[in-house]
Amino acid sequence: MKKNSVLSFAAVLLVSMLLTTVSWAQNANASKPSPSASASGKVGEANITINYSSPGVKGRTVWGELVPYGKVWRAGANEATTFTVDKDVMVEGENLPAGTYSLYAIPGEAQWTIIFNKVAKQWGTQYDEKQDQLRVTTKPRKAASMSERLAYDVTNNGFVLRWENLEVPVSVKSGNKI
Repeated sequence: MKKNSVLSFAAVLLVSMLLTTVSWAQNANASKPSPSASASGKVGEANITINYSSPGVKGRTVWGELVPYGKVWRAGANEATTFTVDKDVMVEGENLPAGTYSLYAIPGEAQWTIIFNKVAKQWGTQYDEKQDQLRVTTKPRKAASMSERLAYDVTNNGFVLRWENLEVPVSVKSGNKI
């Protein structure tokens, strides 16, 4: 009988430790200035996942100030944002082979350059242009509503970056949609 109560106590202790660890990890991410986030979805036959850190506006002017126009930006915070696609796709009409890339951007008032860099695992400021797999251009648009936190959405037509009062749609086509 004593052996069973010791085992029961050990099991309860183990479950409590696991729940505490999971709860702490969730709270730690939520309290970060730029918590980790991800967006996933399907475009045609291709599965897309974008992993990023999500900074907040916090009363600042983002475009042209916090994120300067005409300079390479890590498209998130902290580590480089990653873009993973499991099939070859066309991004803004250009071929992007299946794989995982770091995602960078060069914001502009009227046009953005979206960059898929071959070095996926890197700190966001370690960008090397020689490692670019693909660069495409797209046009930003005014968002319907303000987004306090940077967010990505994968849609049937590609993906959209949303932050502050701006949206940046990027067209992606796959499979029978190419």
